[in-house]
Amino acid sequence: MKEKLFYLAVLVPILLITMLLYSYKVEPLESFSLRFNDVNFDLQHKKIDKDIVFVAVDEPSVNVYGRWPWHRDILAKGIDRLREADVVLMDMIFSEPTTKKEDEVLADSISSLKNSVCGFFLRDKSTQTISPQELDILSDSSLDLLQSQIAQYKKPQFISAPHAEMNIAPILEACTLSGSFSTLSESDSLLRSYPIAFYFQNILYPSLAVQGLRLKFDSDVKRVDDRHVEIKNRKIALDDKGFVRLNFYKLEQYKIISFLDVAQHKIDPAYFKGKIVILGITEVGAGDVVSTPIGHIPGPLLHYTFLSNFLDSHLIVEPPYIGSFLIVLMVFVPFILILLFKEILHRAVLNILIYLIAYGIVRYLFVSNMIYIDLFYPLISLILSAAAVEAVAFNLQEKSGRFMRNAFSSYLSADLLDQLVQNPKSLSLGGEKKELTILFSDIRGFTTISESMDPVSLINLLNRYFTPMTNAVLNHGGMLDKYIGDAVMAFFNAPVDVKNHADATCHAALEMIEKLEILNKELEAEGINHIRIGIGINTANVVVGNMGSDTRFNYTVIGDGVNLASRVEGLTKNYGVDILITEFTVSKLAENFIYRKIEPVKVKGKDEAVLLYQLMPHGKRSCDIKELYDEALQVYIDGDLSKAQELFSRILKDYDDSPSKYFLSHIEDGHTWGVNRMTTK
Repeated sequence: MKEKLFYLAVLVPILLITMLLYSYKVEPLESFSLRFNDVNFDLQHKKIDKDIVFVAVDEPSVNVYGRWPWHRDILAKGIDRLREADVVLMDMIFSEPTTKKEDEVLADSISSLKNSVCGFFLRDKSTQTISPQELDILSDSSLDLLQSQIAQYKKPQFISAPHAEMNIAPILEACTLSGSFSTLSESDSLLRSYPIAFYFQNILYPSLAVQGLRLKFDSDVKRVDDRHVEIKNRKIALDDKGFVRLNFYKLEQYKIISFLDVAQHKIDPAYFKGKIVILGITEVGAGDVVSTPIGHIPGPLLHYTFLSNFLDSHLIVEPPYIGSFLIVLMVFVPFILILLFKEILHRAVLNILIYLIAYGIVRYLFVSNMIYIDLFYPLISLILSAAAVEAVAFNLQEKSGRFMRNAFSSYLSADLLDQLVQNPKSLSLGGEKKELTILFSDIRGFTTISESMDPVSLINLLNRYFTPMTNAVLNHGGMLDKYIGDAVMAFFNAPVDVKNHADATCHAALEMIEKLEILNKELEAEGINHIRIGIGINTANVVVGNMGSDTRFNYTVIGDGVNLASRVEGLTKNYGVDILITEFTVSKLAENFIYRKIEPVKVKGKDEAVLLYQLMPHGKRSCDIKELYDEALQVYIDGDLSKAQELFSRILKDYDDSPSKYFLSHIEDGHTWGVNRMTTK
């Protein structure tokens, strides 16, 4: 019972935090949530309304009639061809007068339409002065009925704008109604919602498409409740600011006709009969392009989307409490599973499976019924809850092994401690024979370094050096065996199996060199001499296990393969290289490392020669050196000392290559390539 209360004490804060994040739309989580749920629009294949058309002032139109804005008689000729349309929405503004004749021609064309809605743009700042006459004309387009119902409801709180840019008086008078084509983006700068109305000078004005629907159905916008308005008995769900979430279509479904085709009589006027036509601009530099979940689209397509959503019953439905319910459910799913299943793998699989089932159901509800449910915050609650529950479970399980950890943590590695807690019987002495890859590294000239520093500074330097070297080993699954003065000994493939352990060791060695270069830059800035190291690597069957006495022992490795790795490390300074690997390691490599042959060596205490290779860092320089070096070495092996000397000299000159320098000295002494017997360790 106490354990259950412990779980609940952790889960309740997670639930509260997630609910607060969900309710207050905290960034950047809200942006992640919006993008996460945009997949809805990729999954569905609903059809766009066939009775909506976008007539675009596009590039072909501009190529013929010149850059926008045009003479208004040009636009009037195209508008005259739209008289059969039920409603024409004009997503453009004529805020400045031209000649009286041109203004009258355009106004007459607009007046000749059955129903027309002219746009105006709301702004935070504007230099345009709006006359009382223009305001009086504009006021005829307000939502009087909806505004009169505002006091009855707490929400939504329609947004207010202090300024506006609008058409000149003759155009305003010619339009049946005027509507705003302003909108607001979400926190991630994408447009997903369409406004029903905005306040301007304390009067509520609808958006362009809403005005179009009012005219098409000869119906006003009425209030239903805090969250809904209706037009012609069709409900529209609103958010707190009076916006409706848009349900986007595939971009190729939007019907876009060039204004040029309309004006040049390529489109029969009868084509527009009974349709809602949106007249807008797409030409680059003149029209607006907005960012949406389906990509960058012309701004007029927002009106298009809302109109089609309304006409074809594609308006999104957002159940008010389902999101909160899913958050609560996902918080307690891991708690229920941990009471039913002991294996963490089973719990992990079930947690994922339950979320995927919920994910599939929710996505299906959107595709089939336009029901929008946020799945991001339930996912966050599930992840946090599962992590917390598993952490509590781990903590409770660890109590039984805590004494053992405290007792042995001072002299056993963390990996071995984990194994020891899981299997206390492994405390018995003994080991197993296993193929491992062993790594030794050592600081060159450490005696000189130590003599130039006081003890405290020396220890600080060693700590700074050992930290990145150790991390490089651990990053690739290695086991740090011990520090021997300034040397590091590690092995791979025990106590945990490491796939391709030879590759892992080579990666670790290369990372050690990379991290050493970073450390050396820091030391140089502090006036401390650079550190150089040598690394020796060998792969062999060795004995690994707990070794020592009955009262004190260590998990380590022994065998000839270990000694060989140590000897190889010592040979790095002979050739002036950072990393040497044996032929046994090379034979086990699965990846394409860059390495080059050095020579066969008989190390002290061994009768058989071992072929050594230099492991080189990745990069073009290494590839270029290797290509030239391989040619030179082959010539040297074939016995052409003169030619080999020429090639090695060239490499030494161009790349200051230490192995080439080594072989040049041998050639000068008349030595041919062969087994080199080392008499020192």
